[in-house]
Amino acid sequence: MSTEAQIKANRANAQQSTGPKSEAGKTASSRNNFRHGFTGAFCVLGWESADEFNQLSRDLAEEHKPATPTETLLVTQMAQAWWLRTRALTLQNDCFTGSSVDEKQLALYLRYQTTNERAFHKALNEILRLRAEKRKAEIGFVSQQLKQSRARQQAAAEARKQELHKWKVLRAEAEVDHRVLLNLNLQTPEHPVSVGPERIIAAQKAA
Repeated sequence: MSTEAQIKANRANAQQSTGPKSEAGKTASSRNNFRHGFTGAFCVLGWESADEFNQLSRDLAEEHKPATPTETLLVTQMAQAWWLRTRALTLQNDCFTGSSVDEKQLALYLRYQTTNERAFHKALNEILRLRAEKRKAEIGFVSQQLKQSRARQQAAAEARKQELHKWKVLRAEAEVDHRVLLNLNLQTPEHPVSVGPERIIAAQKAA
């Protein structure tokens, strides 16, 4: 069992740790166990081509043409996931040396391959889902505009119909008035002309 003096000595030694102090030293220390780069922040390894990764990113962006920040992030995820998936395939080849197979490492790389393939398709499906919802919203907006346009057209048609009906009634009344005037010119004390019912009947027929 450690004595009180030993415990104090251990604490004093811990305070004098010779670990890295600068940011560059800390970064280098954090990468001491960096082997395959499947975990942590994404980066292109030294034996990989940054130009090829950038070309992959450009090709995916050209294909999917992200229109929003969210779509841009999803395309970036697709590029990184596919790159890591390809890295896992490449590293699987190193598991075979002569007649032996490093089954532990092979299983690890197969798992990373599968994980990143799923991540790629998940990001792709999310883009497609967002675009489908956007199209549905646009279609709904256009459909609503068409309904409103049809309603306005129907209202205008009804207004024209009522206006035409009004003019038909006025025309019928004018024709009756014309006939009445003609009859009044022809009436005699022996043959008076009644105009009330005739005007009403003509107007009712026009309606």
